[in-house]
This record gives sequence, structure tokens and C-alpha cells, in this order.
Amino acid sequence: MPGAVKQQGNVNPGIASLKPYQPGKPIEELTRELGITDIIKLASNENPRGPGPQTLAALQAPLRTLSRYPDGGGFLLKQALASHLGVESNQLTLGNGSNDVLDLAARIGMTPGSQAIVSAHAFVVYRLAVASCGCELVEVPALDYGADLDGFLDAVTDRTAIIFLANPNNPTGTWVGERALTDFLDRLPSRIWVVLDEAYAEYVEAPDYPDGLALQRRYPNVIVTRTFSKIYALAGLRVGYSVSTPEVADLLNRARQPFNLNSLALAGAQAALLDQEFVVESRSMNSAGMRLLQSGLEEQGLEYIRSVGNFVTFALPDGNESTSAAKVYQQLLREGVIVRPVAEYGLANHLRVSVGLPAENERFIETLARVLAG
Repeated sequence: MPGAVKQQGNVNPGIASLKPYQPGKPIEELTRELGITDIIKLASNENPRGPGPQTLAALQAPLRTLSRYPDGGGFLLKQALASHLGVESNQLTLGNGSNDVLDLAARIGMTPGSQAIVSAHAFVVYRLAVASCGCELVEVPALDYGADLDGFLDAVTDRTAIIFLANPNNPTGTWVGERALTDFLDRLPSRIWVVLDEAYAEYVEAPDYPDGLALQRRYPNVIVTRTFSKIYALAGLRVGYSVSTPEVADLLNRARQPFNLNSLALAGAQAALLDQEFVVESRSMNSAGMRLLQSGLEEQGLEYIRSVGNFVTFALPDGNESTSAAKVYQQLLREGVIVRPVAEYGLANHLRVSVGLPAENERFIETLARVLAG
């Protein structure tokens, strides 16, 4: 038939059925669409301070050697991480963001016919990683917007290979306490991998928040993943890592692409790790910003999900089309305020806002009030 498109070769059905990941709208895109320039982005859970001065200074030297391949093993960064975390360097796997390591975990842990368990409202990348392996995702209904660990255990079958658990979870900000998580790991068959995604761990101040690295030492089936994209303010460089047993790290590194971290990323992450004063200051600023956002939402009568990350997800009034999440999102965009729709996470009437700089937080609250007032 004239004009018909012929399929070129076989296609992995898991990938063919996927929808591409939709990140928070970039500032540049909004400028192109609406022609406005006074824009704040509170959509992607980034550190609004930007990288610290020590990190920026460390990025200068690698510029002179960009014609050379980076250290494919990331020796210096691994040494710095091992010292900081109290682990051995052979327990570490470096990734192009922690998303990279999450995907590696699915690839080494899943085989045709196996299943992965996640919670409702879980990070969408888990779904992408599992589907790319051609495997089945089992979604357990959430409990108060968080992970129902008893539900996870009930969902385990002979086909269960891996469990992805974000602590705290994105986009809800909910977390699992130490006692609940330890009890879960005690009851879970040790043949099942548990990927403990701690992308926001450095922000958490809850007293019952578990030490994932201590749990990894106790449970060899646990893989802890973390990132430099959040509190370390290096989202643009894409650096993440995992901590596991040396045997698991060896498998992850076999599947890892060569040179998956570039020279600037390696140097920037090492410098950022050494600047813990920046981390402490960022955590303090985040706590203050979270209090302001929560107070502002309460004053407007809006319900929100209690969060220990650097973001808060809130509900819009039901039954009014003019204040639906989709409508309010678009109105905020026209005011130059970018937040994050979370309908793809099963939260169609919610929006997620990241903690920004003090002036950005105040502008968001004021703009939201104006939009909702009509």
C-alpha cells in the first residue's frame, strides 16, 4: 500500500509499549512557548543553590583534558566515596545518574518471566527499567501514599526477582521507618534483590529514618542507590552510584557501559562530596523552605502529603474544573512558575512543588493563591 510504513526488524515489545519519561518542563522551553523570561522552576527537585564554589573550581582542570577519555573505573571518586561512606571501593558502582544504576540492577537481577514489585506512586523509572528487560511489573497499592510493606510480602511469588523501594519516595515524599524496614527484610526471602533508592537521603531529618548502608551490611541482597543530582546540586552532570556486596558490584560493573561518567562529572562529584559544609547548609535551607511551603498550603486550605524530601505534593480542590491540577498547572506556567504534574504517578489531582530559594518559595505561594482565587 502506497505510503505504508514498513517495520524495520524486530522490536522488543516491552520497549514498544513504553511512554518516554517526561521530565519537568525546562525554563528554556517555557520561554519559547510563551515568550516570558521571569521564570522560576520548582519542578525537578534540584538544589536551587546551584553547585558550591569548591565544586565549580574543581571543574576547571578537566576542561584542559577533554580530548582524553575519562577514568573508566572512576578510581578517585570511588576512593572518596568509600572513605566518606565507610565502605570498600569494590562495593561501589558508578552510574550516569542513579537512574543508570537502577537500570543496571534490573538487567542483572531479572530474567525472562521474572517479576519486579513496586509501590503505587513509585518513581516511574522502575517501570521503564523492568519493561526494558521484557519482565513483569507488579504494583502494590499504596498505604497512605507510601509503600505497604506487608502488601509487598503478600505479592511475592516464585517469579519475584527484585523489589524497588524508594526511601523517601518520589513524588510523595513518604518514607519507611527503620523498624518497619528491618522487619520487612527479615521476612523477605533472601533470594530477592531489594533496591533501596535513597536519592533524597541527605535531606531527611526524621529520627526513625533507617541507615540504608547499615542495612546493606546486614542484608547482602540489598543494593543501595544514591545520587549527586539532589543535595549535591549536580543534576546537570549526571552522577549516581550504588553500594552493594563486592560480588553484586562486580556484576553491575560488567553490565555498565564503558566511560559512563565523563571527566567533568567525576571531578565535580569528588569535590562536592568533600564539601560537607555545603550539604549541611543546603539541608537547613531546605527545612526552612519546606516549612514555608507547608504553611502556605495550609493557609490556602490545601491538603498535602507529608514529605521528608526537598519537595511536597499537594491536592487541588475536587469537583471544580477551574481548579483541577491540569488547569492550575497551566495557569502557573503562564505566571512563570513551573511545578510538576504527577498524573502519571496515579495522582491526577495533585501537583508537586520543589523547595526553591526563599524568594521562589514565596512567589510560588503568592502565585498559587492568586490562581486559585481566579
